[in-house]
Amino acid sequence: MVRVKFVFRLLILSFFALFLHYVLPQHDIVKVTSTEVIRTDFSSLNRIFFARGDSGAATPDTRDLRLINTQKQSTFLLGFIRRDTSRVMVYRNEDTGWIWPPYFKFNSADLQAVAANLARGDEWVVVTHYGWRNRWLSIYPNAVRLRVVEGPDVRIIPWFNIGFFTFLLIALLFLRAMWRQLWERAVDPVLDAASHRADEAQAGLAERRSRLVRWFRRK
Repeated sequence: MVRVKFVFRLLILSFFALFLHYVLPQHDIVKVTSTEVIRTDFSSLNRIFFARGDSGAATPDTRDLRLINTQKQSTFLLGFIRRDTSRVMVYRNEDTGWIWPPYFKFNSADLQAVAANLARGDEWVVVTHYGWRNRWLSIYPNAVRLRVVEGPDVRIIPWFNIGFFTFLLIALLFLRAMWRQLWERAVDPVLDAASHRADEAQAGLAERRSRLVRWFRRK
């Protein structure tokens, strides 16, 4: 039973970590090489990984998808250490609207124009995005912002993620303190009272049993 609880908690924690890794902003240092628009058919497997259509437009099963093609600097250890090599990375460019995820992005057409202009030059760009790239499911991370930087060695500090995890830690500690206080004030007295009544009932039963034994001995 202990192992089952451990595996269940590990699965919950893993799903939560994957969820945060998907929706939280990430930053890549790239060179924009080109932009394009492709016609995309969504399936039941990859539909959930795409945002809605442009704000104010319908969302059919087949629609145009804006892509930003880049040459990304390779990294490892979650992007903290950079390599001297690079690889191809493709980003989609979709509005998120007012719903989910809460990036409130409405300027995908303007961002596509910015990317097309950057493709003509040789500048290094920081792409702020969320999501994953998976070739088997044909899904792409969604570019939220493009920002020109001086070079590939610029250090990007994820202030939003730092603030988010700090807030999450404080919230968890606060909820833990509230739960412990609630348990001490509401649950512990009930358990103590129940235990006391059980002890009294057990003592009474033992007393009646002792009386019955003494009565049989007299007989």
